[in-house]
Amino acid sequence: MPQRTPLMAVTGSTLVLAASTPAPSRPSRARGPYARLFALPGTRGFTAGNLLARLPMGMFGISAVMMIAGQRGSYALAGAVTATGLAATAVVAPWTARLVDRHGQARIAVPATVIAVLGSLCLVVCVRTGAPVWTLFASYAATATTPNIGGMSRARWTHLLPREAHHTAMSFEQAADELCYLLGPVLAALLCTSAFPEAGTLTGTVLLLTGMLVFTAHRATEPPPAGRRSVRGPSPVRALLPLLALFLATGVVFGSMEVTSVAHLSGLGLGAASGPVLALQAAGSCAAGLLYGTLRPRSLRACLAGLACAMALPWAAAATGSLPLLAGALLLAGTATAPVMVTAMSRVHALTPEGRLNEGMTLAVTAILAGIAVGSATAGLAVDHLGTATAYALPASAAVTALFALFVRRPSDHTRVVLTTGARDPQ
Repeated sequence: MPQRTPLMAVTGSTLVLAASTPAPSRPSRARGPYARLFALPGTRGFTAGNLLARLPMGMFGISAVMMIAGQRGSYALAGAVTATGLAATAVVAPWTARLVDRHGQARIAVPATVIAVLGSLCLVVCVRTGAPVWTLFASYAATATTPNIGGMSRARWTHLLPREAHHTAMSFEQAADELCYLLGPVLAALLCTSAFPEAGTLTGTVLLLTGMLVFTAHRATEPPPAGRRSVRGPSPVRALLPLLALFLATGVVFGSMEVTSVAHLSGLGLGAASGPVLALQAAGSCAAGLLYGTLRPRSLRACLAGLACAMALPWAAAATGSLPLLAGALLLAGTATAPVMVTAMSRVHALTPEGRLNEGMTLAVTAILAGIAVGSATAGLAVDHLGTATAYALPASAAVTALFALFVRRPSDHTRVVLTTGARDPQ
């Protein structure tokens, strides 16, 4: 208990005792940046829903492949179906995000999620009952209405926090992305192999719908809808064009690295044991994202230069044939991806027109997904014709291309795209 010190004053011959005040106590320990984030009312609730709904994003693809290949006996068909879903997402996702910006998250995200869930359930039924092949494509294409839960969560942080706190929030969101894409495929593979082929898809739909309902139930933290003014404003595509090229190249880094690593580790005879080695890259990115949120943000140019250097490490390690060296190189390469994504997403926020933030974030994610598709296909060809060690040159080259894309601007564009929130570009 802090001791109280009485205050005394003398007026004439009268001694006056004033109300006592507590003596100064030891100052409380300062809270860390993440503790300050979640001290805000409602943030823990919508984050819990966000993580539940985000986990299936790493589950649906591999679940669909294992379910279709297991029931129909064709990996080619499974790959074609998932590729169709990716293409549909590239078209539908920005429109869904635009509706979210215009009408509000809860009003659009819940029905859009229901449509996506029905598409997944329809896919399960069609695969299970031996329905015509075209029904598989149609069902999986319907899942393209899935809202960009990561973009909506970032929009909430932007609405709630002052500008100087955005860096920490974006770092947390990137770490959450990496964690979900790390755990999602593992959980999906476990369910599909240990239970039944449809278990991964069914579990993903339950998590997606439950998480979205929890997320949208926290209305106090939801940004106000922009209304018709969001449609009348300028399109985010024009403002984000240089960054979209950067995100496309970054997606090529991710897609080519994954395919090349799977092929290389299989060539080393690891088989199922390659999973933990592959997970090192995502684990490194998750840890780096959390750490980066506690540090002063760096320029996008510096982050991309670090990525270009880090992506050369797996290439050099693969040439030696040493598994421990490759594992360490993948871990270090992963630590370089989170700062790039955090800083680039901060630029998306800074350059996106008012009232179009979800659309801008979704355009960035769409560019990344397109890059992943290109990188995966290109890496597959390189592995077949050049070998796995040489194929590791692809992610390194794509990282250099991403750095080069930063300097490609329209002559009329006077907005610097190399500054992060709260940081000056040291040139």
